[in-house]
Order: sequence, then C-alpha cells, then structure tokens
Amino acid sequence: MAEAFAEFRAPLGLRSGHVQSLISSSAIRRRVVLRRSEELRKVGQVWTLDGGDGIRLQGLYSAQAGESRGLAVLLHGWEGSVNSNYVLANGARLYASGFDVFRLNFRDHGDTHHLNHEIFHSCRLDEVVHALRDLQDRLGVQPWYLAGYSLGGNFSMRVALQAERAGLHIGHVVAVNPVINPLHAMVSMEEGIRFYERYFERKWSRSLRVKKKAFPDLYGEETWHEIKGLRERTHYLATRHAGFQSAEEYFEGYSIADGRLAPLAVPSTILTSADDPVVPVGDFEDLPDNPNLELIVTEHGGHCGFLKNWKLESMAEDLIAGRFLSAAA
Repeated sequence: MAEAFAEFRAPLGLRSGHVQSLISSSAIRRRVVLRRSEELRKVGQVWTLDGGDGIRLQGLYSAQAGESRGLAVLLHGWEGSVNSNYVLANGARLYASGFDVFRLNFRDHGDTHHLNHEIFHSCRLDEVVHALRDLQDRLGVQPWYLAGYSLGGNFSMRVALQAERAGLHIGHVVAVNPVINPLHAMVSMEEGIRFYERYFERKWSRSLRVKKKAFPDLYGEETWHEIKGLRERTHYLATRHAGFQSAEEYFEGYSIADGRLAPLAVPSTILTSADDPVVPVGDFEDLPDNPNLELIVTEHGGHCGFLKNWKLESMAEDLIAGRFLSAAA
C-alpha cells in the first residue's frame, strides 16, 4: 500500500512543486473545497479546550448524526487555521468517511488572538497536549486519530512522542510535509524564490497586528510587524517574548531531527515530496529506523499539495483517510 502512494505522479501541468504548493492554497481551490466541505462546516460547533494554566485553545467539532467510526483531529500549519484549504478538504473527506472531526486552532491562529495574553510560538507543545487530553476526556474516545500539515505535522509527531506520558490514546498519526529541522526550513525559504518568505511574512504581520489590537496594554508599543525578514523577526520575538537566547535555540526547541523520533511508540506515517520548496527532502534521510514510523517520499507534491487531478483532489487526503480507516477497523 505504501508503494502505491510513493509512486504518486501528478498529471501534466501539476508536476512542479511550486505549482502544487500555490494552487493547493489558492482561491481557485478554495471554491472547490468550500463546496465539498459544506456539510462539515454546517454541523461544526465551536469548542474551547483547556490548555492548562488558564490557557484556552479553540476549535470546531463536527459530530456524526449517527454512528461514528471514531474521532479524527486535524492540525493546521503555521499561520493557517481550521479553515485552511487542506484542513477543510481533509475534514470533509473524513466526515464523509464516517469520522467525527475536530479541527484545532493553535494559539493566535484563526480568530483566537484574544483568548490568551502571550503570543504563539512553536515550542508551546504542552498546551496542545493538554487541550487534546481535555478533548479526549470530554468525548470519552479511545483510540482516536491525528493528522497535521507542515508545522501541524511537526506538532503531530511531537504530540505522539508525548502520548504515553500524557495519557493520549492515539491510534494513528499522519504528518504531511512536517517540519523536521526548522533551521533548514528557514534556510530553504531564504535561498529559494522569495515568494514563500514574503508570503509567511505578510501573514505573520497581519497576525501580529491583530494580537497588538487585542492586547494594547501589553503590545501597544511593539513594532514587531515592521521587522523585515523571517529570521530577523523570529530572533526578535524568540528572545524578547519567548525566553530564548537566539532564533537558533528556538528552532532547536521544536526540531524533530537528530534521532528525536527514535522512541516513537504511536503508529505514524510521514508523507513528504522531493520537490517541497519549504521543507528540504534531505531532512528525512536521517530519520531513525523505527517500526512505528512509515515514511513515504514522492517525486511530486510540493508543500502540502499532492494534487492528483484537475478536480484539485489531493492524494494526501486518500492517505489520511486510508490510514485512519485501517486503524479504526
């Protein structure tokens, strides 16, 4: 089964990693995804979860009207949200397959900037683990299933590493284009075409302005959104607001490279592509040999794309639904 996914070949016109990445998150695909996800969105209920220490994380819960195959939780990427194209597309596919679906917003993503005083950073793993335990307890589900894209894929793998300690009963994890070594991803954007760095810089700037408006007493004097360059802005926020000595120390704090996945005990699948313009494929070559870790590397797919036809359907959705259905069976 893994071989079939590894042999994925995009159709003519969709064989560029840049084309895959851009169309996947485009307004063109947005129209398709909104149509497919209408039922998922119609039944979605806003839930606020306990992240511990007074922290609140929010998401949308779409429950089956009748019998369910189980709970599937989806995590978005950096500066994405529960309404990102890939989250809605996967949510719709899983909901149609009989799963209850929970789409979780990280702190300061979506419209949740007002919920917590301190700003988001990628080392805030404990609050995500605590919120997922709260969700598990409230629904009384075990096992359940977790998938994430990009930074959400990185979080998914780190959640899996913490599952036993935190009492999380996760049946399977799928991480799509997960960030392995954050420093390498930064270098990849700096040395590649400038679109990706500028894209994330613009989205981050908007987010920081919203945070500033939500807490003017705390951040009213900040001009953080004016700092040019992702590395420079990351260094400023990591050292001024997150307690790190440098951007490099911060990157190391959420890296899953250098054998960190060796103790992984939750069955997990990583999907990535050789033409990903954001996460270097070389980062996956040194992942540890672990029987619980399945690695699938395709020739095409871009970053969070894997579009398999001009209907803009994604092979990644096939993989996630397939792995979850197999685990649920």
